[in-house]
Amino acid sequence: MISIKGLTKTVQNATLLNNVSLELASGKILGIIGPSGNGKTTLLQCLGGLLPFEKGSITVGNSTIRANESETSSDLLWAFRKKSGIVFQHLHLFPHLTVLGNIIEAPVHVNRTPKGEAEREGINLLKKLGIELHMNKYPEELSGGEQQRVAILRALAMNPEVLLLDEPTSALDPVRSGDVRTLLREFASTGHTVVIVSHSVRFLKGIADYLAFMGKSEMIEMNTTQLLLENPQDTRPKEFLLYSELN
Repeated sequence: MISIKGLTKTVQNATLLNNVSLELASGKILGIIGPSGNGKTTLLQCLGGLLPFEKGSITVGNSTIRANESETSSDLLWAFRKKSGIVFQHLHLFPHLTVLGNIIEAPVHVNRTPKGEAEREGINLLKKLGIELHMNKYPEELSGGEQQRVAILRALAMNPEVLLLDEPTSALDPVRSGDVRTLLREFASTGHTVVIVSHSVRFLKGIADYLAFMGKSEMIEMNTTQLLLENPQDTRPKEFLLYSELN
């Protein structure tokens, strides 16, 4: 479950997020769309506890972080961060670890999962996205799409309460995008919450329960995927969708 209330984030004189609020129940998938430079990635980073903010609060499950608590290095913030897994657009795989090593690193060293158990679970995840044969390769030996799938699996391996994804299918062909869609649906069906930032409206249409449109660093409109795509109430998402890949 996610609850964001009045979230405001500024850098110098620039407002990156302006009074953003939303509610998302457990087991649901939210897609966030909108023009570049309107705070979508910043919102993910705040949700993951990686960026401080000036106003508002964020609740993930039973953990809440408020503006005055978001800049500290407290146990509260650390506990909040552990609720979420995040996959950045720039994947940040560990270059010195193999594919399997990347996936088991956090479960073994953060969650204290026995290495053998973490490896078995990691291999099962790799099979779901068809890259188990690459488990002993290093990131530099993989294609961009393979690296992207490894990054998604690395986040899933921690079994986070909330999974945050920034453009998760940008390097994937339609078949592999379908594999990722199936995996994320399965993950959400077990009670986890997923938030996806993507310019691929087609991908989100096939997976998201809800869509949110962001413009000028504000949450302009949020509704069920079907209603926002078919009948947006604000002119800004309506115009944006006219130029999307669905048309």
